[in-house]
Amino acid sequence: MPMWPCSAPPKATAWYPFWSSRKSSPSSRRWTVSAPGHYTAFQTSLMTFLSVGSPSREVQESKVTLGQVYGVLTVLILQSNSTTGLMEVEVHLLNGPGLAPRKCHVLRLSLVGRFAINTVDNLIVVHHQATGTSLLFDISLTGEVIQDITYHAPVTTGRSIKPFGLKLPSLSPDGQILQCELYSTHWVLFQPNIVIDAKLGCMWYLNLCIDPLCNLISDRIRLTEFLLQRSSGKQVLLKVLGQLVDDQYKGTLLPVLETIFSRINKIYASWVQLELQNQTAQPSNIKTTTVKHSSPPIVLIEQLDMVQIFQRIAKRPYTETILMLYLQSLSKFNIAAQEELSKMIISELIHNHSFDTLRRLVSYSMLLESKAVACFLLSHSDVNTAISQVAIDMLGKIQAYEIIVEVMLGQGKVIDALRLAKNSLGLDKVPARKFLEAAHKTRDDLIFHSVFRFFQMRNLKLYETLAFPKAEQCTEFIQHYNGTFPTDNSLRPQII
Repeated sequence: MPMWPCSAPPKATAWYPFWSSRKSSPSSRRWTVSAPGHYTAFQTSLMTFLSVGSPSREVQESKVTLGQVYGVLTVLILQSNSTTGLMEVEVHLLNGPGLAPRKCHVLRLSLVGRFAINTVDNLIVVHHQATGTSLLFDISLTGEVIQDITYHAPVTTGRSIKPFGLKLPSLSPDGQILQCELYSTHWVLFQPNIVIDAKLGCMWYLNLCIDPLCNLISDRIRLTEFLLQRSSGKQVLLKVLGQLVDDQYKGTLLPVLETIFSRINKIYASWVQLELQNQTAQPSNIKTTTVKHSSPPIVLIEQLDMVQIFQRIAKRPYTETILMLYLQSLSKFNIAAQEELSKMIISELIHNHSFDTLRRLVSYSMLLESKAVACFLLSHSDVNTAISQVAIDMLGKIQAYEIIVEVMLGQGKVIDALRLAKNSLGLDKVPARKFLEAAHKTRDDLIFHSVFRFFQMRNLKLYETLAFPKAEQCTEFIQHYNGTFPTDNSLRPQII
């Protein structure tokens, strides 16, 4: 097990709020010490050397740490670089049972001295005793690739663990606080994130404070990639995205936003695809005893999360551009826009009078095609007549002909509505009273005559008479027709 050699204590260094240590419960924090740096509860193996990768290579066990990173068992070997003499950590991955560890990554420490290793939240944490700092490494991030091996630099410069004060037993209400020595020679580390002080007989869990990293990692794209792999990174990432689209940037970081949207939506698209596969109906002849549920990604940024961010910048000059950028990213990964996002895009386009853009988005099915979205468009039809036509086009795509007929009747396009109703609903399902009433409201005798004659011909075809069925309640319109066209005696309507 990795531990500090018993030597001089580390020199004091300034602390940066980067790491936090959480003390264990009192029942488990005391340990029996048999020798400095050793515990009776944990006995080291008698094996001195390990064979890793090649049978001809032997490594001292004290330089080997076993851990798990991103669900894969790893062998971490502390070695000095043959050229520079600086220390490195070789990361060997065990990709399957019975397979030899394969060297895939190298962590460049650029330091010499005594080291110890923990794994926290899929990060490899290398502690350096001499400087009293810890280095963060994330093997999921890109690095320099040499002969299929990725060489990584620390995510940030070394930072110290947060100091911890131990409250000593005392009769005084205030008590006495003992500041624990960091990176002590009495420390023993266990995987994944346990730190034990043999002298104090205390144990801590090492945890990661993510918020300060937003200021330490200046590259927003790399910060996004880092946060997407952290268990508590979602809220921090949403905060970063909110800052990127806020007033202080005024939409000038569009290339950066485009790349960030791609990183987010690539994970989102994979999750959507898994959900669709899980929802696919199984054949009836296949019996499944257990339902397999796919686990979501570590950080999943969905459309509703982004809509909440975009709503903070609604009606600003650059909001439309950012929304179009996000919509384009969704389309790139074949993700359909949801209702809330579609409505917000529509609102921004109408606010900016970008009616041509709105028409093209509907034409190419970039927005959600639903009755709710179409009705949302219709609710803004008083702004511009083009919006009504865009809504009708969307309703036509989803074959919502009844709503289109109602819209046309409301616009006074009775003849067009009657033609659409005849072709889509069928002659026997076209309600006579509704169309006669709409024609009467136009106060156009020619339109009323045309509609009335249409239904007379319909009656003749369906009932073999010109008379209207009593159930259709068309008496008042028959009287209006007889009064308006008294000379048309041969076709004088009746009621059956």
